[in-house]
Amino acid sequence: MRVMVTGGAGFIGSHLIDRLVSRGDEVTVVDNLSSGVFDFIRKHVDDGSIIFHNIDLKNLSDLKPLMHEIDMVYHLAANADIRLGTKITDTDLNEGTIVTYNVLEAMRLAGVSKIAFSSSSVVYGEGAPMPTPETHGPCIPISLYGASKQGGEGLIGSWVGTFGFQAWVFRFANIIGRRGTHGVIFDFIHKLKSDPNRLEVLGNGLQEKSYMEVGDCVDAILHVIESTNQPFNLYNLGSNDTCSVRRIAEIVIEETGCKGASIEYTGGDRGWAGDIPKARLSIDRLKQLGFSVKYESEDAVAYTTRALIKEIMGE
Repeated sequence: MRVMVTGGAGFIGSHLIDRLVSRGDEVTVVDNLSSGVFDFIRKHVDDGSIIFHNIDLKNLSDLKPLMHEIDMVYHLAANADIRLGTKITDTDLNEGTIVTYNVLEAMRLAGVSKIAFSSSSVVYGEGAPMPTPETHGPCIPISLYGASKQGGEGLIGSWVGTFGFQAWVFRFANIIGRRGTHGVIFDFIHKLKSDPNRLEVLGNGLQEKSYMEVGDCVDAILHVIESTNQPFNLYNLGSNDTCSVRRIAEIVIEETGCKGASIEYTGGDRGWAGDIPKARLSIDRLKQLGFSVKYESEDAVAYTTRALIKEIMGE
């Protein structure tokens, strides 16, 4: 299959490309490297197993010529840092909503009709039942990132209904693992690298969320696509449980060897404006397709911590 991966030099995108290349797909990668890391995909570029284009998806005219002879698009490109939207308020509009429109329009013009989209659990907003099923609504996100993801889902649904597209929309839990470039584990390791005696934790440490290892995530994406064939396919991707920020801090302290470090909480029930303190997705629909995760939340956190220590510390 000839596929395009937007945001393919990013954390999740690069792992997805590993899987697509290994199964023999012809892969075109589009990434402006604003947050992606070329080294994540360098080996595939060097051996000719993927074609890489460094372009900005906000420019529709640059994207349109690349869409010809593509069978399916995996659209992962987006602002990678939810917190950035609190400072630069048009970030998610431009990097999420407008970019998604451009991808869909370039597909329509080129006759490409299949798309997989990386959405997020944050579209559910606050007050959703836990675990949250895909049927929960209305979805009222409280972050600009969440609003952008919900907008992307709406645009994709309208292209399905109006232009006969077929779509797979995945609402991710917190995805973690090798090559992580941001997030709580990444931040904690860097803080302890700067000061091994003290770890500042945003909020009260009682924030509790579901974490999914990135390998499980991309395996689930491919499994769902192979197992479903509705015009619009919506699936939560996550694990079966949660892990608290306090427990993550303890794991990172233990794995870094900074066992004398004090944990200091900034207070409050959330880490930043727009943060949802507690979230757990129902993955019953995913399990009904015969998929099982390899890592539950705490195991995924421990595995990720060890992997990122090697990457960040150079060990």
